[in-house]
Amino acid sequence: MILNETPLRTSKNFHVNDIEINNISIPESMPEFNSRSIYINSEKEVLVSDKYFENSEENVDLYEDSRILVSEIVKDDFRLKYGVGSELSSRCANNPNQQLRIVAKEGTQSNASVEFVFDENNNTLQDKIEIYAEKDSTINVIINYIPRIVSDEFSNLNIEDESDQTTLSTEDNSRYHHNGIIKAYGLENSEINITVINLLSNSSNNFLSVENKLLENAKLDFSIVDFGGENSITNYFCDLIGKFADNRLNTIYLGNNSQLFDMNYIAHCKGENTNVDIEVQGALKDSAIKHFKGTIDFKKGCKKSIGNENENCLLLSDTAKSLALPMLLCSEEDVEGNHSSSSGKASPSELFYLMTRGFSETEAMKLLVRAKFNKFLESINNNEIKNLINYFIDKKL
Repeated sequence: MILNETPLRTSKNFHVNDIEINNISIPESMPEFNSRSIYINSEKEVLVSDKYFENSEENVDLYEDSRILVSEIVKDDFRLKYGVGSELSSRCANNPNQQLRIVAKEGTQSNASVEFVFDENNNTLQDKIEIYAEKDSTINVIINYIPRIVSDEFSNLNIEDESDQTTLSTEDNSRYHHNGIIKAYGLENSEINITVINLLSNSSNNFLSVENKLLENAKLDFSIVDFGGENSITNYFCDLIGKFADNRLNTIYLGNNSQLFDMNYIAHCKGENTNVDIEVQGALKDSAIKHFKGTIDFKKGCKKSIGNENENCLLLSDTAKSLALPMLLCSEEDVEGNHSSSSGKASPSELFYLMTRGFSETEAMKLLVRAKFNKFLESINNNEIKNLINYFIDKKL
């Protein structure tokens, strides 16, 4: 299966135009997925099942305390300009087993969190999620894909008790399948903050297609924590249509064993004075592989726009591999574009310094990775999510 094709073909010698995955099992039928929780403003938990909405023509629930409109019916046809691949995108668009629309009403500020918990009875998820910010609204959304074994064990940890030496076990060999589409729409003067967390097992497949549209002075801060999956394939596209539209995309990834990460990030600057900032930080150990493809396209009419993309990979073994292809395309004058990518092993001098302070080599590696991810983690306002990510870092290393 050919996936994640770049918008502009480059030399075959780069080996990053697309990715071919063989011997992958795509479920023909789509079983029910009944393990989802929604949290609104962190004040209450709302368990939603299909039966709850059977007798409602509108299929709408309005949470008055938050002014977030949550709807089970997604009317958008979910045709994507890019996406991870036509077959997977079509399967998700036409046959989801979870679909959700979250709307921030005009002039409000709200928080929402959606958690999909995978187990033996809920091992296949095809989800369509639409996030819509009306004029002058602000919405913060966290979407978490997590195995039940991790969710349950983490809930039993006492983070405040330093004497609690319980460690998080991520030794989950279950095969989960996730194929999702997320769309975000930012109207004039709106602000959207989205964090997507992938903590699936190393035996799973994770496919995610993201598409965003931003109107005048709309701001989108999109963060991705990409830790899980034997194959984790992400396609991200942002269409900056209005003047002063702003998109910041931040990603951290951490791979071990034989994990494969393929990231295809695309942004189109169309309005004047638009801004795109792509920052990717990651680390790989064992035989893990990462492909990064970043394309910022300055379209006609986007004068005085700025685009930056930076990708950095820390190699923690001799067999880990990192490939990167940052690209800038331009059809307009008076724009500014910058790109960079780098990969390399941990500095021997840094490791030596830390080890002379009493740390083992593994502990020193953890400190370096934590330092690499620190800026990203500081931007997360949810302490529980931040602690969960830190525990995952410790276990994977």
